[in-house]
Amino acid sequence: MSDTIRDTVILGSGCAGLTAAIYTARANLKPLVIEGHEPGGQLSITTLVENFPGWPEGVQGPQLIENMKLQATRFGAEFRVGHLVSADLSKHPIELKVGSETIHTRTLIIASGASARWLGLPSEHALIGHGVSSCATCDGFFFTGKDIAVVGGGDSAMEEALFLTRFANKVSLLHRRDQFRASRIMLDRAIAHPKIEFHANTVIDEVMGVEQKEVTGLRTHNTVTGEESILNVSGMFLGIGHIPNAKMFEGQIDLDEDGYIKTHDYVFTRVPGVYACGDVQDRRYRQAITAAGTGCMAALEVEKYLEEHGR
Repeated sequence: MSDTIRDTVILGSGCAGLTAAIYTARANLKPLVIEGHEPGGQLSITTLVENFPGWPEGVQGPQLIENMKLQATRFGAEFRVGHLVSADLSKHPIELKVGSETIHTRTLIIASGASARWLGLPSEHALIGHGVSSCATCDGFFFTGKDIAVVGGGDSAMEEALFLTRFANKVSLLHRRDQFRASRIMLDRAIAHPKIEFHANTVIDEVMGVEQKEVTGLRTHNTVTGEESILNVSGMFLGIGHIPNAKMFEGQIDLDEDGYIKTHDYVFTRVPGVYACGDVQDRRYRQAITAAGTGCMAALEVEKYLEEHGR
C-alpha cells in the first residue's frame, strides 16, 4: 500500500482526462493519470479530426492525443497504465485500487469515457477479430477490395462508413429505422458517396461464418415488411454508440438510466472532491472539444477545492 496521498488522480486519458492533466499539472498538483483499458480514448482510433480548433487542415486523432499527453507530461503529470479494480468514494482520502496497488487521493476526476456498444448476438461475439470490428481505423485495411457492412444511424456510423470506402469495394450501411440521427453534413456525405449503399429498417439476426471463423454474410430482416435476406459481406463494423465506463461507481454517485454519470454545475458529482468530465457524463454533445472543455472545468474545480481545504 502506498503511503503517499495524491492531491488528484485522473481516471482516463482521452481528451477530457488529458486536458484535466494539463491544467492540474500546471497548477503544480502533480496529477496521476490512470490510462485505463483504452488509452487515449476514442480519438486514439479516429483518423482525421477536422473540427478541433487550431488545426485548419485537420489532425489525426492519435497525433492529437499524443500531443496532449506530451504537453501534460511536460508540466509534471504522471501516467500509469492500469485498470481501476475498485473505488471507495466514502473514504477521506478517497481509496482506489488499481491492479494490485492501493492509491489514496484527496480529489478524483473521472474521465473514463465510454466503450463501443455491440449488438449482443452470439455469432457476432464469436467473430470479433475475425471480420467483426468496432474500429474501422484499426481493421479497415484488412478488407481492401471487399464488400463490408457498417451498422448504425449516427455520426459514428457515417464516419466509419466514409473511412472504410478507402479500402472496401462497397460499404452497406444498415440501420434499424428509416430516420437517421447523424448530423446533416455527415449524412449528406455518406449519401453522396458512390461506394455507400443504404439499408434502412434492417435488423441483423445472425453474422454468418462462425464455423469458417470468418464473416461470410449477414442474415437480416426488414422491420416493416418482415422480409428476410442475406447480405454477402466479408466484414461488419459497429457504429451504434457507446456504453459509459461508470459502472464501478454505481451506488456511490448518481448515474442516469443509461449509466452516464449525473453532474450538476457542469462537472460536480454529489460527492465532494469528485468530478466527472467527458463522454462518461456527456450524452448530448460527445465531441472532442466539449470533452476537453469539461476536463478544464474539472481541473479548475479540483484546484479550488484543494485551496479551500488547506492544500
